[in-house]
Amino acid sequence: MDAKRFEEIRNNIAGVERARCGIGTLQEKTVHAILKDYYAPDKDMQEIWVGGYVADIYTGKEIIEIQTAGFDKLRSKLDSFLPHHQVTIVHPIPRIKYLIWMDEETKEYSKPRKSNVKGSVYRAFYELYKIKPYLSDENLHLCFPLLELEEYRLLNGWSKDRKRGSRRYDRIPTALLGEVRIDCVSDYASLIPDGLLEPFTVQEFGKAVGERKETAAKVLHILNYLHVIERRENRGRAYTYCTVKKG
Repeated sequence: MDAKRFEEIRNNIAGVERARCGIGTLQEKTVHAILKDYYAPDKDMQEIWVGGYVADIYTGKEIIEIQTAGFDKLRSKLDSFLPHHQVTIVHPIPRIKYLIWMDEETKEYSKPRKSNVKGSVYRAFYELYKIKPYLSDENLHLCFPLLELEEYRLLNGWSKDRKRGSRRYDRIPTALLGEVRIDCVSDYASLIPDGLLEPFTVQEFGKAVGERKETAAKVLHILNYLHVIERRENRGRAYTYCTVKKG
C-alpha cells in the first residue's frame, strides 16, 4: 500500500481546483478512475482487449478489474479470463464516509457530515455471492482497498427534507486507509476473528464482527461453501460452525 501515491493520484483526478469548478465534472466514476490509475500507473496497461472483453488493467500477466458493484456482470469475463490469466478483482470498501448534500437548483453544498455507518469487507459478500462458483479458482484473487471518501448526494428524494430516496451523484476518495487481500481460499480464514469460541452460530459470528445477522449468514454460507468452515450439530434451531483444520 502506498498512501502517498494514492493521494497524488486522487489530487490529479479530483483535485481542489477541479472541485471548485463544480462537482458536475466528476460524474460517479471518480472512485473507479482513481483506483485504475493507482493499480496501473502505466496508462498503456489500461482498457486492453483480452479474449473478446475489455480488461480495466492488463499487465501482460495479470488482469485487474475495478468493480464497485454488480459482480453478476463479471461472470462472462471470468469465464473468458480465468482459464488463461491471473485475475484480481478490486472492490473498494468505504470504511469512513462523509456525506455532502447538493441542491441542484441553488448549486449549494452542505458541509460534510461523517456517517455513522462504517463499511466492512463482510458486506462485500453480498457481491461475492454472485460469483460464488468462481471463488475457489486458483487464478482468482480479491483486493479490498479501505477508503475514506466523500459521498455527494442530490437533494431529490421523496421525504420532506428530500434526503430519503435521494440519488447518489459521486464518491470521491480522500484517503487510502488499508487493504485486505485474499489470494487463495485459505486466506478467507483470516476473516474469522480470534477469540470466537467454536462451535459458533451465525448470531455469535455477527456479534463478533459487528455485522447484522443477514450479513453474517451470507459470509458463513460462502465460507462453508469453500470448506473454510463446516456445519456441525444444531444448537436449538441454529446451525453451528467450526473452522476446518488443514493438514
